[in-house]
Amino acid sequence: MSFNQLILRNLKKNIKNYYLYVFALIFTVALYFAFVTLQYDPAMDEVEGSIKGAAAIRAGSVMLIAIVTVFLVYANNLFIKRRSKEIGLFQLVGMTKGKIFQILSMENLMLYFGSMIIGILMGFASSKLMMMILLKVIGINEVAELRFSGAAFVQTVIVFAAIYVVIMLMNAFFIKKQRILSLFQVRSTTEGKRQRITALEVIIGILGLALIGFGYFLSTKLFSGDLVGMNELFMAMFAILGSVIFGTYLFYRGSISFIFNLIRKKNAGYLSINKVLSLSSIMFRMKSNSLLLTVITTLSALAIGLLSLTYISYYSAQKLSEETVLDDFSIPNLEHAALFTDALEKNDIGYSKTEMDLLTVNANISNLITGYDEMNLAFDPGMTTMVVVTDEWVDDVDLSENESVFVNSNEVMEQFLSLKNSGEMMLSGKDEDAIELNYIGIEEKKILPTRLAGGGFYVAVVDDDIYQQLAEDKDPSIQGDFSVYVGVNIDKSGDVEEANNIFQELDLSKWAGYESQLETFNNQKQNMGMIMFIVGFLGLTFLVTSGCILYFKQMDEGEEEKANYTILRKLGFTRDDLVAGVKVKQLFNFGIPLLTGLCHSYFAVKSGWFLFGTELWAPMIIVMVLYTVLYSIFGVLSVLYYKKVIKEAL
Repeated sequence: MSFNQLILRNLKKNIKNYYLYVFALIFTVALYFAFVTLQYDPAMDEVEGSIKGAAAIRAGSVMLIAIVTVFLVYANNLFIKRRSKEIGLFQLVGMTKGKIFQILSMENLMLYFGSMIIGILMGFASSKLMMMILLKVIGINEVAELRFSGAAFVQTVIVFAAIYVVIMLMNAFFIKKQRILSLFQVRSTTEGKRQRITALEVIIGILGLALIGFGYFLSTKLFSGDLVGMNELFMAMFAILGSVIFGTYLFYRGSISFIFNLIRKKNAGYLSINKVLSLSSIMFRMKSNSLLLTVITTLSALAIGLLSLTYISYYSAQKLSEETVLDDFSIPNLEHAALFTDALEKNDIGYSKTEMDLLTVNANISNLITGYDEMNLAFDPGMTTMVVVTDEWVDDVDLSENESVFVNSNEVMEQFLSLKNSGEMMLSGKDEDAIELNYIGIEEKKILPTRLAGGGFYVAVVDDDIYQQLAEDKDPSIQGDFSVYVGVNIDKSGDVEEANNIFQELDLSKWAGYESQLETFNNQKQNMGMIMFIVGFLGLTFLVTSGCILYFKQMDEGEEEKANYTILRKLGFTRDDLVAGVKVKQLFNFGIPLLTGLCHSYFAVKSGWFLFGTELWAPMIIVMVLYTVLYSIFGVLSVLYYKKVIKEAL
């Protein structure tokens, strides 16, 4: 048999073990090529007004390289260990390590670069679809065209050729360091063997659950007002991150064995075939794979969490723009407002107009803040400033001379600054004595755009007589950049886009505080749409790679447990009995990391979602369900593989 024939026969014999690896390689190459093609597509120039689209794609491609590299290196490491006995036999018949490395290199060369060529062709074919999805998500009216990018092709070849070199170096190192005897023992030493549960594992198991619980509890307190000051917040964040990640590692290291051992003891050692094939196997194998499962769980939680937060922002874009700008157009200047309304009249666009004078006064609200004496605020509530308006400008609010309410509240402010239901406050101008008022609560109303209301701070509403008194004693040194607010609303929704074009033609948006609600919505949609697309892309890549890794591990376990299935078949258990046990096993193998990742991401998102948007449940549930469905595919594939192993067992 010639050397080339040996390579081809080996490749043919091992191709059944490589099919999912080849699929994953083709898939990742196709994703990467299509992703990089977007970077060089002329349509990306349309995104330059909001964010640097090509730069965002470039940053995403770097992270994509990291994910793909780790996956391919890990997958190759699994497969070369599976072929350790074969490598040992080659050495026994007299082959040198260099010759063996040459055989493996040629096999990998054909598989790797053959898959890469197919992946590039698939990436090219799907690049137009991806561009269409991206343009749809970010709301840009541009026609996507099918273009083959030479730059993207060269970049893809260089990246995956470099990964191939890394893989070959690892193979060479593996072959060089192994002795013949050790090659026949590699697979038997990679997994933890069954042993009794020790007291240390019980302690580790309980500690793992306690650390995860502590991290979850601390996350609920992160923005509740109990933690104040940036130092405390950062320390709490690091504590949450550390306790949850380390707790997850201990969870796989000891908690699984501890919990499953309690179940086994509850059954007094008499286990059904389902539990024999699931609990008894998992409780020890998860311990040996604890580091890998911790990484997969943590990155899954990160992917789900980031995608949920970006989708929350994208999902809330319309409502955020309405809460931020309030009217269709915000113009803090009477002259410019007149210029805009004149243009609307010339184009027969009906509108309504709201005008408010903006008055900033000195304020002492220290008595209104819960736990003020213990808080380390970034400003001094005893010597701060507030925007004040008269109650005549606020619907359904009628105050006496000594009363005041706050409006323009927002979720973020309420989380960071907890106010009492009532209390005394002081407002003052330049020369006159401070006016003492009774604060009687917060009205859930918004009357000024966020930018004109002190950047998101509360606006105080007072009786008109008090307002006039404060206005006469106005302190020019503390007045903001704007003295008036003009809000313009278009009568017919169909005319808003035309009015927005007029607003842009007059170049009013170049001035600070001049805002269009439609433009704000479009910018929010483009920015968050681009980020959501990139995060979703990376999340999909990680989902596929991590799912493949877990599937490869199940292939290994299936081969190792083949003899057990033969014995069980001889004892009289049917194929359906064994398959039912395998289904339960895969439910645990894939379900535990998935469920743990979902829990981690839920508490992470729940602690600070209000910083990103106005809606929590719908976006988060959509992301979690979609991720679960895609992730479950690999569990189904594992069951199908085990069915084949069980069929061959007898």
